[in-house]
Amino acid sequence: MDRMSARREAASTSEPFTIIDFQLVLLRRMADHNPELAEDARRELGASVAQMREANRRFQARRHARGRTTRSFYLSLLGAPEQTVTRRIGDLTCDALRWRVPLWPDLRFEALVGPNGAVWNEWLVRAPGAPAPVLRTVDDLAPWSCTVDEASDAFPPARPLEGSAPTRWGLSFMAPDALGTFREVRAEFTYGLLQRWALTG
Repeated sequence: MDRMSARREAASTSEPFTIIDFQLVLLRRMADHNPELAEDARRELGASVAQMREANRRFQARRHARGRTTRSFYLSLLGAPEQTVTRRIGDLTCDALRWRVPLWPDLRFEALVGPNGAVWNEWLVRAPGAPAPVLRTVDDLAPWSCTVDEASDAFPPARPLEGSAPTRWGLSFMAPDALGTFREVRAEFTYGLLQRWALTG
């Protein structure tokens, strides 16, 4: 790395990072599947395309500078969480740290943190007390309408699928169409939020 690159890298990890910057990072990934929704949300934040790219660059620089994603990474990035909940997953205990994301007032960004401080998972979940969407048929599966857990609970038994990137998840499940015929659905999520789906059978 040359001196100029090193200076840019140092600046990326020292400049303040705001919740607006973080939301731009989320939108950057969601724009791959829903560019129009992401564009409207970016404008709502009052940010330019260049600002979204820069926010993502700085986020990645901070993450790579630490070597791995940890509790301290998100605390330094987003400040104290709104809520911390201890959760058991099988025989393991972890902490679920949740932060507000104003673009989605009924959702929270959640990081699951293991005993050694490593982040096991990071995605959007429904906020405590916020009404969950009503999911009865495939027509209810609108982009950004539900989380991974909500789709899985609405159409059991859902089968998890490997995502195409660390921030992406997939689910395969059976759901009725408008005529009541059950069809196989493959749904794709980014940061835990539904992006798109397709009928596969």
